[in-house]
Amino acid sequence: MESSAPPDLSVYDRLAHTPEQLQQLLAEGRQRRELRALFGDGDFQLLSALARRVQRRRAPPGARVYLVPGIMGSQLVRARPAPWPADLLWIDPLDIINGRLEELTLPRHDDLKPFGALPYSYLGLKLRLQAAGFDVCLYDFDWRQNLQTVAAELAARLRAETDRPVSLVAHSMGGLVARAALALPGLEHVQRLIALGTPFAGSFAVVQALRGSYPVVRRLAALDQHHDAETLARDVFSSFPSLYQMLPHPGRLTQLDLFDPASWPQEGPGPDPGLLRESQTFGAGEPDPRCVAIAGTRQRTVTDLLRQEQQFAYQVSSLGDGTVPLASASAGAALTYCLACEHSELARSERVARAVIDLLRGETTQRLSPRVPVIRPATVWVSDEQLRAVASEKIDWSALSAAGRRDYLSGLSEAPALYRPPA
Repeated sequence: MESSAPPDLSVYDRLAHTPEQLQQLLAEGRQRRELRALFGDGDFQLLSALARRVQRRRAPPGARVYLVPGIMGSQLVRARPAPWPADLLWIDPLDIINGRLEELTLPRHDDLKPFGALPYSYLGLKLRLQAAGFDVCLYDFDWRQNLQTVAAELAARLRAETDRPVSLVAHSMGGLVARAALALPGLEHVQRLIALGTPFAGSFAVVQALRGSYPVVRRLAALDQHHDAETLARDVFSSFPSLYQMLPHPGRLTQLDLFDPASWPQEGPGPDPGLLRESQTFGAGEPDPRCVAIAGTRQRTVTDLLRQEQQFAYQVSSLGDGTVPLASASAGAALTYCLACEHSELARSERVARAVIDLLRGETTQRLSPRVPVIRPATVWVSDEQLRAVASEKIDWSALSAAGRRDYLSGLSEAPALYRPPA
């Protein structure tokens, strides 16, 4: 009976679907009102048209493609007894408001399971690849965990795909998982990895996340009515092994050895020394010749840092996609294509999707430039202290419209005004 519903059952739990379930609903025109509210009018119309186009295809599916999402790119749920839907923790805004982000902490809460990639970020790319004739597996995973473990699980799946060509398309952290998988035995049959905005040499966003000054963490904390950003950084995000595996290695993006605890300010949130030690060898090795990178540029991005007493100062330029420096996105690939694009939009861009289709079918694409653009990097320096002014006020979720709520969640990684060069 409805009266016996779990007390923490939210509307987001009731509406949670995997991308495959959403694809079916979109193709059949069911739950239109709910899906329009979820995606907004523009994306709803686009995704509905793509889903119907895929449904009308009669040709047998072609080459197999694994689409691997990035950090925070897979929904995480905790099972509930039947008949109730699973408890969607990531990303349920009501759970964030109620302080439940602390339930992401490892190893205390390792019972969460992936429940499909975030549809807003990855369903469009999946449908575009399917419409082009590829048989697409949208591979979800627990993005908090050790990436070497995740890579081993992906490799086991790929070893079973021996009856037809297999390729990988991966976004952000997903590219690190995919490259680590390709380094394992038995995957010589995988033809190609196309990496979208992958931090092969690390990302300074990780440093900020561990310091509580990352704009994403601060905007999540603005929703959370029980914790501030520093508490979330210290108690939750610092427990994720995956974050440490994306730290910039010394001599690649910065001269500072971020795997040495002494390099970090002692005041404020910081890393777990044990996880630093365990992570410093991840990602080492030569680029895989099967890897092609697509890198975003001309977005205000942290591209270096310095230690200043008890805080970091971050150099910001336009040599990156807003999250990953261009030098990092190109470090693990045999060939890099560039375009002016923000990090999260790389997985949503129609132009990028068309280029990916070209690369899955052949060796090159004419839709993107294979040359690194010449950009005069107008730089600014921003400190931890300055960044702690970002999203410093709590958000009243109930006062936002449906469109306002979508905009807030889709803008979590938006570059703050502090990153802009002086006029």
